[in-house]
Amino acid sequence: MARILESVFIDGPAGKLEALHEGPEDGVAIERVAVVCHPHPLHGGTIHNKVVFRLARGIRNTGSAVIRFNFRGAGLSEGTHDDGRGEQDDVRAAVAFARERYPDLPVIGSGFSFGSNIGLRVAAKDGGFERFIAAGLPANRGGFEFLAKCEVPKIFIHSTNDEHGSRENMQKVFDAAAEPKLLEWVDASDHFFVDRLEQFEQKVIAAVLHDFIPE
Repeated sequence: MARILESVFIDGPAGKLEALHEGPEDGVAIERVAVVCHPHPLHGGTIHNKVVFRLARGIRNTGSAVIRFNFRGAGLSEGTHDDGRGEQDDVRAAVAFARERYPDLPVIGSGFSFGSNIGLRVAAKDGGFERFIAAGLPANRGGFEFLAKCEVPKIFIHSTNDEHGSRENMQKVFDAAAEPKLLEWVDASDHFFVDRLEQFEQKVIAAVLHDFIPE
């Protein structure tokens, strides 16, 4: 059987959402499904962002199916940008699609930058994710108090030189977040892990496989 690689459209609350549905290499059993959220669409963020690609590939290489989708108004997705409000419903639509395709498998949430912010808000409100992998959370913006009540297991992967989330601010956000949680640093030169994408991808693989041991 050939590896799953298909372009699909998801029924979203503001219209069709463009998405890519991918699976692991031929012969690898699918053990989980992940939804991947991209960076800010008003600044060029789409499913084809390099960090999003690496995030999706890292997850896929753990024996996972991956759904990466364009928020409303991005790429071929219908609707218009809603400043992070309606985008949370876009995440929910993608999760519903993933659950319909893989009803017996756990669902992982993940995102980069704006996508990590929006996805985490859905995780905090809805629960249901087996874990959430948040890359490049824009910690300089503040407003992450909601994480204090987010009991979904959270893995943060962050550049040591992130212009949208300083090391100090990211550490503060992490310290205030509810358990279970893990913070992994990548010694990169900017928000996009531009010189350390390989290391970033390895961190993603480790994040999927990390064993959260109950206290």
